[in-house]
Amino acid sequence: MSVRRPHFYPWDSLLLVILIGLPAVVEAGQAESRSCVLPARHAGVTFPVELVEDSWACRLQPITSNYTTANKIGPVRTPLSEEIYGYLLDHPPMAAHLVNRLDIGLYKAAVYAPNVFWASDGEGTEGVAQLVYRDRFTRIYYLEGRHDGTFLPSVTGKAVALIRIQPVQEVNGRDAVEATLVTYLQLNNRFLSGVMSILRPLIGKVVTRQFMKAFHAADRLSEFMRLDPARVLFEATDPPSLPDEQVAFLKRVLSNPAVTGHAVQSMQTFP
Repeated sequence: MSVRRPHFYPWDSLLLVILIGLPAVVEAGQAESRSCVLPARHAGVTFPVELVEDSWACRLQPITSNYTTANKIGPVRTPLSEEIYGYLLDHPPMAAHLVNRLDIGLYKAAVYAPNVFWASDGEGTEGVAQLVYRDRFTRIYYLEGRHDGTFLPSVTGKAVALIRIQPVQEVNGRDAVEATLVTYLQLNNRFLSGVMSILRPLIGKVVTRQFMKAFHAADRLSEFMRLDPARVLFEATDPPSLPDEQVAFLKRVLSNPAVTGHAVQSMQTFP
C-alpha cells in the first residue's frame, strides 16, 4: 500500500514517530464486535488496553496476534521532565522542527488530521501514525507505512506501538523519564512472507534501530535544553517559527532552573 504524503501545514504541533519506526494509516473504520480482545501484558509490561475503543481493538488485535516481528525497547531513560517529554511526544512536528534546526537529525513531521501525523526520518522510513489511546503514562499508536533500506527491498506494513512512561529522578535530583516501547510489525509483502524465517532477525534489527534513533534524538534534544536553552528558543522562534502556544510552552519550561540548572536571562529578549 502506498502512502500519499499530505500537504505540509506550518510547523504547528516527534518524538518518536520518531518514536515511530514503520508508520501509519489514517481512519479508524467501523466498530466490530468486542470479540477482539487485546492482552493487557505486552513483553512483560501492562497497558490499559481495556480502555481502547472497540473498533480500534479489532484493528490492533490481528497485528498483535499475527505479527511478522515484535520488539521491546527499554526502559530507556531520558533526562527530561514528564511534562516536557509528554508535550514533545504529543507534538511531533514541534519535536521534528527542533531536531532539524539543532542538526540532531533529519526528521520531518506534519499534522494530517486530529491525532494523526505524517512523519519521515529522512533515511527511508515514512508513513502516518494515529494515536489510538492516551493517558498520562501511556500512548498507543496504529501505524502504517513503508521503509526503503539498503539491506531490505522496499517494504510496506502495519504496526502497533505501545509506549509506557515512568517519571523518575536522576541522582542529581533532576526529573527524568524512563520509556518502554513495545512494537508489533506486520508486513504486507507476500514474497517476504515466504522467506520470513531468514529475514525476521534482520527486520527486527531494522525496526529496533529506527526506534533507537528516535530515543537518541530525544536525548540529544534534552542536552540542548539543559546546556543551551537560549539556542533552543532561538531555533523555535527563528522564521518560520513554531506556533505561539508552543513557543510560550518552551519559554516557560526553559526558564525553570529545575530544567536547565540556571535561569536563562537571554530568553527575555525574544518576543
